[in-house]
Amino acid sequence: MAAKRIAVFASGQGTNFQALADAAWQGELDATIELLVCDKPSAPVIERARKAGVETFIFKPKDYPSREAHDSVILAELERRGIELIVLAGYMRIITPVLVEPFYGRMINIHPSLLPAFPGINAIRQALAYGVKLTGVTVHYVDGGLDSGPIIAQQAVGIANGETEDELAARIHAAEQQLLPQVVRQIAGGRVQLDGRLVRIDVNKQAE
Repeated sequence: MAAKRIAVFASGQGTNFQALADAAWQGELDATIELLVCDKPSAPVIERARKAGVETFIFKPKDYPSREAHDSVILAELERRGIELIVLAGYMRIITPVLVEPFYGRMINIHPSLLPAFPGINAIRQALAYGVKLTGVTVHYVDGGLDSGPIIAQQAVGIANGETEDELAARIHAAEQQLLPQVVRQIAGGRVQLDGRLVRIDVNKQAE
């Protein structure tokens, strides 16, 4: 089976992009990163993509009349490249049905909490403010809601007494960089099945 062609969407530093790029370069993903989509022309992730030899589609949202307008252009870019899986890795824009509908079940997101707890922005800050003792990372399918899609995998991260937001964020980001390539590898290998809200992972299945 040919390697799955993936596009990564990111808006910032790109550490999760880098984790995927490193795993792909080491032959660990059963997938190739064909495109980076970025809405911030100055984002450091763009330089990471350049160094990894990954093509980029960079846009300014204000140049388009609506979210649907730029998502239509992005969709054309994805279709032109035969993209099979979208990975949202720190992409800070709302995805419209223009992209969600044709890629439902083929678009995943990573979020820094144990969903359904603390969806949306500032999830790490939310967890600290609420006083939970355990938070973590979730990879889920995108369904158009706010971090509401079916959950694929989660990794817990405990919160130490007196831990700062920066300290906790560093450990959560490390967990993200471990979990995301693992999930992409499982999806690319045909090991992940979506049935309604239930996601089943056959860890013993050989890659297709």
